[in-house]
Amino acid sequence: MVNEEKQINPTPYSSLTRRACVGLIGAAALPAWAQFRVEVTGVGTTQLPIAIVPFRGEAEAPQKIGAIVRADLERSGLFRPIAPPAAGVLDETSRLDTSPWRQAGADSLVVGSVSRLADGRYDVRFRLWDVVRGQDQGGQSYSVTAGDLRLAAHQIADFIYQKLTGDRGVFSTRIAYVTKAGARYNLWVADADGENSQSALASPEPIISPAWSPTGSQLAYVSFESRKPVVYVHDVATGRRRLLANFRGSNSAPGWAPDGRSLAVTLSREGGSQLYTIDANGGEPRRLLQSSAIDTEPVYAPDGRSIYFVSDRGGSPQVYRVASTGGSPERVTFNGNYNISPAISPDGRWLAFISRVGGAFKLHVMELPSGQATAITDTTNDESPSFAPNGRLVVYATRQNGREALMTSTLDGKIKARLAGQGGDIREPDWGPFTR
Repeated sequence: MVNEEKQINPTPYSSLTRRACVGLIGAAALPAWAQFRVEVTGVGTTQLPIAIVPFRGEAEAPQKIGAIVRADLERSGLFRPIAPPAAGVLDETSRLDTSPWRQAGADSLVVGSVSRLADGRYDVRFRLWDVVRGQDQGGQSYSVTAGDLRLAAHQIADFIYQKLTGDRGVFSTRIAYVTKAGARYNLWVADADGENSQSALASPEPIISPAWSPTGSQLAYVSFESRKPVVYVHDVATGRRRLLANFRGSNSAPGWAPDGRSLAVTLSREGGSQLYTIDANGGEPRRLLQSSAIDTEPVYAPDGRSIYFVSDRGGSPQVYRVASTGGSPERVTFNGNYNISPAISPDGRWLAFISRVGGAFKLHVMELPSGQATAITDTTNDESPSFAPNGRLVVYATRQNGREALMTSTLDGKIKARLAGQGGDIREPDWGPFTR
């Protein structure tokens, strides 16, 4: 028996200010083979060997559930897929002889099925087995439309990830990123693997600084469609948007407070780029600091008590931290003379940022309690890091082998994966939160 049934509901220094244009468009069609692309490099110190058998009936389904689950787990860096031995057709109801799987080197096994229902939906079922102990570790079932089969696969991967690691999986979350193709800019919302991209916003003018709200229902961003940078908040489901900040001068770099009630923004209304906070429904902003320096790229700490930002107040761009109510800022980064684009892990322990090293822009991760920072990439054009909501991965944009790329990396830099993405100049990814 499957334990639980779930219904899925569809659903130069001036570069510092880049984080600082139009309607909902239908899902972009991707070739069927796109879901099988998984480019993973590196080897982790500990990886769990797992076998994922093609789901019974998936050959007739629009999506190959087993392949999506396998790719999700492989990208996480914590799993090593094992080639299944010849064991015949298996599904969640099969009586298993676990000895061939143990001999193949698997610790865990995933089996399942996909079948079309009379109303056109699909019934997706799976079961997770502990091969070593011969124990059933549970499963679930989903009744979904064809358009939600990928989501079902991601939720299966989330279940497996949490069951075997104790941490919540992020495969059913979403990312946002921006592309520039010719003279056209697009803001995309995609699955966490980069697939299933939908254009949320299109404009002949630049779109920058997408930032997910804490609920994952809205995106704040900066549009240049008014021939100046203006901050909007965009409802992802409906495509409706509202103007948040259109003050004199530049309005840029929105960053949500953890409670979703306000945002930090960079405004030049009083001259220079300065930090302000503003109610999520708009209104009069409150200036956070009094400084003649350029202050920008504000991001809240997970507890909402402090804001990390970039400033040249020390003579070169560095990451600083200040209480969210204002006060005296303290410098956080000290290595090198150019550190920008801070991102804070959900547990508040890690800072990801971009550091210029010998002319190369490289992703670094710092453990905040110790202050120790390490470069975790071998690329030279990294930008815009953003943590996964479980804090185990970082997504960023870069160039790899001469091509624009969306990448994820484990925090130690040992395992990286290239994500699917739309063509063009890819930039400024932001990883959305967990959603219910």
